[in-house]
Parts: sequence; C-alpha cells; structure tokens
Amino acid sequence: MSAEARALENTLIGLADRPDGEAAARLAEIGAARCAGVLLRELASRAALFPEPAGKTTVLVTLLLGGEPLRYGITLGGGVHEVTGAPETAVASLTQDLVELLRSLHGAPGRHTATLDLQVAEPDRPLFDPADPAHAQRASAVTALHQLAAVINRREHSLDELAVRFGSDKWGGHWYTPHYDRYFAPLRNRPVTVLEIGIGGYDAPDQGGASLRMWKHYFPRGTVYGLDIHEKHGIAEPRLVPLQGDQADARYLEELARDSGPFDIVIDDGSHLNHHVLTSFRTLLPHVRPGGLYVIEDVQTAYWPGWGGNDSDLDDPGTSMGLVKGLLDGLNHQERRPAADAAGPSYTDRNIAGVHVHHNLVVIEKAVNAEQGAPSWVPRDTDPESWYTDAAKNN
Repeated sequence: MSAEARALENTLIGLADRPDGEAAARLAEIGAARCAGVLLRELASRAALFPEPAGKTTVLVTLLLGGEPLRYGITLGGGVHEVTGAPETAVASLTQDLVELLRSLHGAPGRHTATLDLQVAEPDRPLFDPADPAHAQRASAVTALHQLAAVINRREHSLDELAVRFGSDKWGGHWYTPHYDRYFAPLRNRPVTVLEIGIGGYDAPDQGGASLRMWKHYFPRGTVYGLDIHEKHGIAEPRLVPLQGDQADARYLEELARDSGPFDIVIDDGSHLNHHVLTSFRTLLPHVRPGGLYVIEDVQTAYWPGWGGNDSDLDDPGTSMGLVKGLLDGLNHQERRPAADAAGPSYTDRNIAGVHVHHNLVVIEKAVNAEQGAPSWVPRDTDPESWYTDAAKNN
C-alpha cells in the first residue's frame, strides 16, 4: 500500500470525529467516490468476521453525499468479501449517508444508523418450499445484509475470538489475549498506531500476519505496522502495513519510528534473542506516546543461555528479565539515595509508571514517573524503632 493510500486512511479516521458539515465538505473535497471506495473496502473486510451466506451474494450499496448517489456492489459468501461495481439487479440493497458510514466505521462508539436503509426484494411467489431457488436466494441476501449491518452497528468481537479467527498463537499457543484485553481495552476505540515486531511465516512473503490482522480488527480505528526481517509485502491490506528490517539495528528502528511513529503500542514478538529485545526496547521506548504501552513477549528466553539468557545470575542486566527487574527499581527512584556523582534518574526511571509481569509476558506503561517520595525528614539510615522512640522523647 502506498504512502498516499495510508495517508487517506488516516485522514478519514480523523474526519470521523469532526462535525457533519465539516466532514461532508472534506469528503467532497477529497472526492466522494475515492473516499467511498476506501470505506467500503473496510466495511467488506470487517463483514468477513460474521457468518456468511451459503452462496455468493452481491448487495447493492448506495451512498449519499449532498443528495448525489454513489452506487457499488459488495459481494459476500464463499470466502469472498470484495467491493465491485453496482449490480444491474440485486435482491439485497443498503443505502446510507456517506458521513454516517464514515462514523460507523471510524467514529466513536454509538449508534450510527439514522440514515441506514436495508431492503430485501420479495419474490413473486410465497416461499413455502425450502428447495425453491428463490428461497435460497432470499436467505443469502438476508445473511449478507446481516453481515454488513453488524459492522455498521459496531458489534465487537472479543480478542480471544479474533485470535482464533485469524490463527494467532496469542491464544492457544500462549494464553496472552486475556492479559492484552485487560490493558488494551481502554485504547480499543481510539485511532491508535500499533507496531508489532515479528510477523511470522518465515521467509514466505505472503505468509504470517495472523496477530496483525487480529490487532487491526480489535482496533477498528487503528493503523497496525508489522516489522520482520523478511519481506512480507503479500500480507498488506488496508490499515495493515508490513515493514522489512532488523530489530537489532538501532539506526533502522530510529528511522522507522520517525516515519511511522509515534506509537501507542509496541509489541516485541520478534526473535526473542535477549540482545535484540534490549536494543529494540531502548530504541523504541522514546517513540511510544505518553500513556502508551510497550510489551515484551516470551521472556522465558531470559533463562535460556542459547538465546543470550542466564539461568544462574537471574539479575543479569543483559537479559530481558534483568532489564525488567531494573525497571522495577526505577519505578521507585525517588526513594533511593543516588551516589554523589550520579547523573540522576535515567530516561526509563522518569518515563515508566508501571510494569506488569505475567507468565512469559511483560506490559510496560509509558508515563511520567514524578510522584514525590517519602518526606525528607523520614530517616533512611536510622533504625525506625529507635528513631520513633527518640522522637517521642523529644516531643
């Protein structure tokens, strides 16, 4: 997908929160047909998540902007979900204002159906016989409209469901999705930018991306980038952008972040080699927005010597878990006595406000960590029992 196409997607996501008149004027300025094509491809992609007709069915879709109708077809069923030209005849039809369709796909949660009109043409005879082809045709039309209406009504799938739907190992291979949902749910309906390191599928350019598709549908207003050492152009689709590069190359990561960031979420599911994990974290954390999250998966390799881990010195700062344990001390840097020549709190000390550790999974909160420490008059070097006794005598 071109940079121009990605820019248009981002523009439409931003327009979804603007007033009706402003949104309509901007859609007309960009080109109603151009915008409609992007939105209908998004609609068809999401419709594929719902039960589909037994056979292919094309729905006539009419979109209105300033009273001018734009007509298209969306074909669903048999594993197909694509935008086509307007059919000459159609059993099912959907009509909606273009601005309202924009809001239903990329706007804030809520009902966006005030202009939605769904129609199913009735056959010229009663449908008493299930074997009658007209019966099957009408049933397929009803199912296809249900798919589209479910998207417009913002029916959400759980993260577990999406993982199973797309074959992500974050459910089944691991049991990460309940944890992810806990931390990501507050961001679900925001226009987030997500970067996941590691696409999968080894060196096949059209394989992998299961988790990227899961994130794309979990974050309906988000843009999802995937980074892999192998070329993965074959998995590109709207709001899903594969990138090729080495997560151990700090210079490349800086360029990536300048071009595609800042990020709301970074997920390291890459090589899991410890020195790669540390390089990626140190380079990319400054490019995570305040309030964002940095996730490190599969930290079991911190204990595996063949992966750069250490199972004898569990605090080794060269391992992912050694890094995490250092971050825990940084959370309380206000309580520590720095050496006389210390440079002061580090970047991570000042910018990490929470570290959540689960089995093989670490979620790190990026936020200002400036909460004041204990009062200076509380002694750090005196036995607290004797200090309280002396204080009571003095009073």
